[in-house]
Amino acid sequence: MAGIALIAKQKKIDVVGSDTNIYPPMSNYLAEHKISIFEGYHEKSLLPHPDLVIMGNAMKRGNPCVEYVLNQNIPYISGPQWLAENILNKYHVLAVSGTHGKTTVTSLLSWILEYADLSPGFLIGGISKNFDSSARLGKKEDFFVIEADEYDTAFFDKRSKFIHYRPQTLILNNLEFDHVDIFPNLDSVKTQFSHLLRTVPSQGLIICPKTDKNLQDVISLGCWTPIEYTGSSKKDGTIWHTKLLKADGSQFTIYYKNKNQGEINWSLSGEHNVANAIIAIAAAHHVGVNPKKAITALNQFQGIKRRLEIYKKINRITLYDDFAHHPTAIASTLDGLRKRIGNERILVILESGTHTMRSGIHQKTLGPSLQKADKVWLMRPKQDWGIESILQTTSIPTFICDSVADIIQKVAIEARPSDHIVIMSNSAFDNIHKRLVQALEA
Repeated sequence: MAGIALIAKQKKIDVVGSDTNIYPPMSNYLAEHKISIFEGYHEKSLLPHPDLVIMGNAMKRGNPCVEYVLNQNIPYISGPQWLAENILNKYHVLAVSGTHGKTTVTSLLSWILEYADLSPGFLIGGISKNFDSSARLGKKEDFFVIEADEYDTAFFDKRSKFIHYRPQTLILNNLEFDHVDIFPNLDSVKTQFSHLLRTVPSQGLIICPKTDKNLQDVISLGCWTPIEYTGSSKKDGTIWHTKLLKADGSQFTIYYKNKNQGEINWSLSGEHNVANAIIAIAAAHHVGVNPKKAITALNQFQGIKRRLEIYKKINRITLYDDFAHHPTAIASTLDGLRKRIGNERILVILESGTHTMRSGIHQKTLGPSLQKADKVWLMRPKQDWGIESILQTTSIPTFICDSVADIIQKVAIEARPSDHIVIMSNSAFDNIHKRLVQALEA
């Protein structure tokens, strides 16, 4: 929604917004771009009546602003529909979908096109360090890169958001069960992805990993568009593949049709980011960017805020901020870090912030996903599904805490020089990052 607000402002539209619990980096980002935000949802934020209200998918019936808009007959629309009708219909759209890595791949692809002087528009669900914003129109109306989420559109439109985007280039990065608050099972998620495939023209391109069974299931439901497959080995029968030069994924070779295109040597780690890189390069190639130029671009990629981002170094202790939301992402992130730092200790602090994580559906997989850590502190979720059961699925010393203050006290006592502390959460987590820094510095 912050990105949509900026794009609307770039279209010379006056923009204000309402939200609760606004926190960095987005709060700072909005302030820098002089977009005013009302804290909370009150009728006064809609006075005088706006020409149009864009409803985020967090808005529900019963919300004071929603009820006021409906009762006063103020025009309203969803964010995805507004984008489709006012922005995307003028561009070649490159959409990035999948359970994991959407923000990273959207950032990588946007940067490749920027480096190739294509000046793309983009909408990223995070802040890439290579750009000064998470969204823009671009200098030309040629290409627009968008993070294509499967979450539902709005309280009045229960289709996945990506149904609105009509991409000519579609990345299917991976597919697992997520968003338990809106999807009853994995098959219902596959159905939405199948609907997405129906919107891609036959002269477009779909790019996806060869070995993802769930994506293959989706494709088997019907596909009318050429597909290029990516993989980690030419044995997969892929047109694009990689070869690791360092186990942590910080250095690897890109191959296209079995020909070496060059090496990536960057600050990111983890095999998931290797997969993210090659799928972004493949998408850029579809719109004319030579793979060698794309590789040069990615060697200058600086990373994304809240994706294993170094928050601060204190007394030889490295503190990271990571936007964790699923056991698969947690496992691959920690595996990459472990391969990079060797035997140095990893201390993990984890908050189950998403609806899916809070539901307990990952009860059997959350513990194993943390196996690369040395010690783990879990915040007890408000919707406690019996989190103690995690202790039966892991051999790592794991502690369940009832407050952020308790976590900070215990981690500050435990931490020692050369440790790597990874805070994994998709929320502000009660300002734990700043508070932990203060405790470590005391």
